Amino acid sequence: MTQTLWPRWTLVAPLLGAVIAVASVFVPGLWFAVVMAAALIAGVLAAVHHAEVVAHRVGEPYGTLVLAIAITVIELALIVSLMISGGAATAALARDTVFATIMLILNGMVGLCLLAGGSRFGEQRFAQYGVSASLATLATIAVLTLVLPNYTLTTPGPMYSSSQLAFVAAVSLVLYGTFVLVQTVRHRDYFLPPGAAADAEVHAEKPTLKVALGSGALLMVCLILVVVLAKSLAPLVENAVAAAGAPQALVGVIIAAVVLLPEGLAAFRAARADRLQTSLNLALGSALASIGLTIPAVAVVSLASGLTLSLGIDAKSTVLLMLSLLVTTLSLGTGRTTVLQGVVHLVLLAVYVFTTIVP
Repeated sequence: MTQTLWPRWTLVAPLLGAVIAVASVFVPGLWFAVVMAAALIAGVLAAVHHAEVVAHRVGEPYGTLVLAIAITVIELALIVSLMISGGAATAALARDTVFATIMLILNGMVGLCLLAGGSRFGEQRFAQYGVSASLATLATIAVLTLVLPNYTLTTPGPMYSSSQLAFVAAVSLVLYGTFVLVQTVRHRDYFLPPGAAADAEVHAEKPTLKVALGSGALLMVCLILVVVLAKSLAPLVENAVAAAGAPQALVGVIIAAVVLLPEGLAAFRAARADRLQTSLNLALGSALASIGLTIPAVAVVSLASGLTLSLGIDAKSTVLLMLSLLVTTLSLGTGRTTVLQGVVHLVLLAVYVFTTIVP
């Protein structure tokens, strides 16, 4: 059973990643950056596998919550480390990365899952109550953290004052904590597939506790390596973006895309297996964890270090955010989806990426 759940490559990938991460300190050069990128992708794929083993053991919706929080830890560690090392030049990094995460999830991850599932099964169903609760919480936190700073009067520009930042950080934590309580305890059934019993029959036998704990440990190792490798690659990405003459916001998009790759793959696999509920739990849970945990954490770093934190997005980004939230609400408002909704979301993703590069 262990051999089946732990293919050899999932054990070799983190080991090689650790060696390459150490070697990156002593071996500079573009060619080694390619090696680091390959190691990073291998680490991401290994993380997906071990996260799915853990998720299979604990069941829904706990499994998707484990992966969502784990990925958010990656994003948070990467952003905070870059903020501390980059100083004032990274004032907008948290905003750009969190906004990119939301847009990539709502339009990219959700759109790809709806298209993949719809093209294979025609129509897919999910529990609407849980999705509606997720979207209501996400829309509230997103507007409070990314839009409202542009309209407050205490400080000019897209920044909160210290007291406002502390208050919004606390509110975000309260909202996310309440969501997790509802998802895992109070109304867990809202986040289970309509045919939960039938859905369970599709899965193989659950892994043992020993295997699940081992996968949990390996998941943490893989995630730490992804953070280390991504941080090593970040300066090269920033230089490449600057050399191409692209806006600095593109760095946030690239960071978010790398961080979301494990969840994106896991959600895509679930949609292809006709488990759209799992895909949506992953996608929306990731967006909520990203903004609900990252913003309070970077707010603490900002308040403690005196670094300026620019949170408000510009007018173009505000329009795209509002449109994405509206379209997602409409697409997921009936409990049924087809390929049409998937195409609409992917078109919005293309618009977002294009207008980021060509603002």
